[in-house]
Amino acid sequence: MPNQTININIPTVVFNKKYIPYLDCDSRIQIYFGGSSSGKSVFLAQRDVYKILKGGRNILVCRQLKTTLRGSVIQEINKVISDWGMAHLFDVNKTDGTVTCIANDYQIVFVGLDDTEKLKSITPKKGVFTDIRIEEATETEYKAYKQLKKRLRGKTLGGLKKTITFQFNPILQTHWIYETFFSKLKWVDNQTEYQDDQITILKTTYKDNLRFLEDDDIYDLENEDDKYYYDVYTLGNWGIIGETIFTNWKYVDINNPECEYYLPENQRTNRRNGGDFGFGGHPAALTCIHLDKNHKRIYFYDEFYMRGLTNQELAVEAIRMFGKDLSTWDSAEPKSIQELVIAKVNARGAKKGKDSVNFGVQWMQGYELIIDVSCVHTKKEISTYHNKTNKDGEVLRIPVDKDNHLIDAARYALEDDMEVNTLGVSMKAKVSNYLNDK
Repeated sequence: MPNQTININIPTVVFNKKYIPYLDCDSRIQIYFGGSSSGKSVFLAQRDVYKILKGGRNILVCRQLKTTLRGSVIQEINKVISDWGMAHLFDVNKTDGTVTCIANDYQIVFVGLDDTEKLKSITPKKGVFTDIRIEEATETEYKAYKQLKKRLRGKTLGGLKKTITFQFNPILQTHWIYETFFSKLKWVDNQTEYQDDQITILKTTYKDNLRFLEDDDIYDLENEDDKYYYDVYTLGNWGIIGETIFTNWKYVDINNPECEYYLPENQRTNRRNGGDFGFGGHPAALTCIHLDKNHKRIYFYDEFYMRGLTNQELAVEAIRMFGKDLSTWDSAEPKSIQELVIAKVNARGAKKGKDSVNFGVQWMQGYELIIDVSCVHTKKEISTYHNKTNKDGEVLRIPVDKDNHLIDAARYALEDDMEVNTLGVSMKAKVSNYLNDK
């Protein structure tokens, strides 16, 4: 029966003690950011469950892409409910993941920010949304944040304050979140907390979460040899990249007829498809590309990016995206390619070869990269892809092999087009000579 009293008796030991003071935080804007493996996502999932158990609050949990919600935040919240032994207190909708507290009818509702029509019309079962949480907030565009603010309207039970919570690993200081919130506060890297009447900020790193980490997790973070990734993922600082590899990219809505790079679906005829395998530590990545040779443009119009999929599950996504069209995959995993073929994916292994990474990267630098707004992971990889530096800080012509899964998939997809340039001269020979000269 709804509105029955729930006796909330959650032992504090289940929480990371660093976050316990923020369990009932009601600041209008709340930002939880920092390094990898710091426990941010786990704590916020715990807090969401805690809040609807208490009642009076409905929570709208968002991520830029609807398809990434189920494999991340929905899974995390369901795990909390299971770990706490409270499955009997909740009804979980198998279609959209909506979590309803049976005792009081308050809800956690999930929505992708790419589903704008649903965002405009979505309402909770009872009352109004009091809380919005944006998972992986650096994927989100500023205009989506402005739209979300409009969802916090209507009277709350007992005058409860409404909140918007951001959760993310920082990326570049040029991001709108940094410009909107951090630069105004003159935030510096050694800060860990800030609070005033309107905003609360908490920065955490793996060192705040050691009780929940394995030795291998700690080792990998402490021995990161790239400065940007060490600053961002180990230290939790906003990053600065001196020299990125790709500067020739645009992030636009290619489905908008008013856009300069408008490309309707029926014109995406020169298609290229690529895939990169992953499972636990690395995501599987699929990309759909239209190659416009006349205008020297590579259009990225669809992507898939997820951890923890078996090859059978990955095959389903590949068929959904590629249909019967040919797709090129990382040839380092011939067994995985064979499993895809058995599952009716039209898959083949990439040729690769000596200097194939440098060759492919330089070839792509000769094109304008048009990234559709739906391809948030492609944008993140393209915008942060950079070369290694040596101990003296000198830039080497060797791309950092990290956060490049969709870039690798794109290289595989385009490798046949890279064989010979328009003059009939072997591009591989040109790149090899260029590298030897250096």
